[in-house]
Amino acid sequence: MIPVILSGGSGTRLWPLSRGQYPKQFLPLVSEHTMVQETLLRLTGLQGLQAPIAVCNEDHRFMMAEQLWEIGIKPATIILEPMGKNTAPAVAMAALSAASEEDVLLVLPADHVIADTAVFHQAVTQAQRLAEQGFLVTFGIVAGEPETGYGYIKRDAAIHGEAFKVAAFVEKPDLETATRYVQSGDYFWNSGMFAFKAGSFLRELEKFNPAMLSACRDALKAAKVDLDFVRLDKAIFADCPADSIDYAVMEKTDKAVVIPLDAGWNDVGSWSALWDVTAKDAFGNAISGDVLTVDSHNSFIHAENKLVAVIGVHDLVVVETDDAVMIAPKDRVQEVKDIVEQLKKRNRSEADVHRKVYRPWGHYHSIDEAERHQTKRIVVKPGAKLSVQKHHHRAEHWVVVKGTALVTKGGEQFLLTENESTYIPLGIVHCLENPGVIPLEIVEVQSGSYLGEDDIVRFNDQYGRI
Repeated sequence: MIPVILSGGSGTRLWPLSRGQYPKQFLPLVSEHTMVQETLLRLTGLQGLQAPIAVCNEDHRFMMAEQLWEIGIKPATIILEPMGKNTAPAVAMAALSAASEEDVLLVLPADHVIADTAVFHQAVTQAQRLAEQGFLVTFGIVAGEPETGYGYIKRDAAIHGEAFKVAAFVEKPDLETATRYVQSGDYFWNSGMFAFKAGSFLRELEKFNPAMLSACRDALKAAKVDLDFVRLDKAIFADCPADSIDYAVMEKTDKAVVIPLDAGWNDVGSWSALWDVTAKDAFGNAISGDVLTVDSHNSFIHAENKLVAVIGVHDLVVVETDDAVMIAPKDRVQEVKDIVEQLKKRNRSEADVHRKVYRPWGHYHSIDEAERHQTKRIVVKPGAKLSVQKHHHRAEHWVVVKGTALVTKGGEQFLLTENESTYIPLGIVHCLENPGVIPLEIVEVQSGSYLGEDDIVRFNDQYGRI
């Protein structure tokens, strides 16, 4: 069985922690591990697992690779989507990449919480047996309460123990309809998790959406292998129909079965959902960071950089990051996506990036910014190297505060150690590298008429960036 990790989401409903360039699946929201790491770690103990296949946005490739490396997992491949096309093409790419059509794919979104791993393993083992018989299996979450934010799966006749044939997939209902669904006992929440043989899925996709399968085959055939990544052909993939696996296959096939799952599942799709799965104090508050409370109850309060003090608040979400503060009633947190839309319309960077920005070589943190200058703290991992580049609109001053820097500036190359500095004039080809065994930290002061990150002309880059 091959785990297939789907990591294409942007997580806008968890803004300002989750952002376009650093979405929720790469954040440690419920433990010391990130969501994508938790997704793979909870499979530990299952027998016969092969190396996973990950499918993610091209912009997130280095975060995916590094986070898998951190937990000692080497993926079979990381498939890079140049644009989002929903889940059906992503799963098709994974199925086409499997070594054999007989391999069972265990398809898992990268950003779910499952509290009871033992129960989950039992369901996965049952799903594998059914998948080997040619069924397309989905996991239906036993609904504890009416929920209007999820789609539902209606069960049909029982087969093979506790599994059921699927009668129908149902769109997100209103509260009255959801209440009726839960009371009937015939409906489950749609988890978005699946198990089937690669060949079984591809044959059903060819039957119901041959254009999608053809586009996926062509995009994969024309793909380029880059380091650990498979880069799909952008022009071909752009013409691929976009659809969810539910619409493209599961709603149409007669081979769909559902396994009930009651294992403390949560898709962490909102701040209120995150409050549900987070440890709380005696007053029902989920608190992280430097927080003080007085007469406050049932709230989610997250502080990253500053002391956050709340007095007399109830059922609120308060999230502070280094460049944003978001406050909302818990029952209106779905509207956070409207804030993100406003940010995008105003071309504000806070929709997509934090002040701390991760790169394959390390990260940088914007400390101060004005019209003609910007100050950054740059951390370069041991052995890592920035691209050989130049800028048309800015000059840079570098001061080493920790470690050793190997600097290329024009035709010269030299070492800088702590408290030493250099100046990179506008238009000079340069490069920064960490030849040491500890992280390199420098303070960079930029000055010039334009300080945007797109003012980079790359001549050579070991990470394959343009």
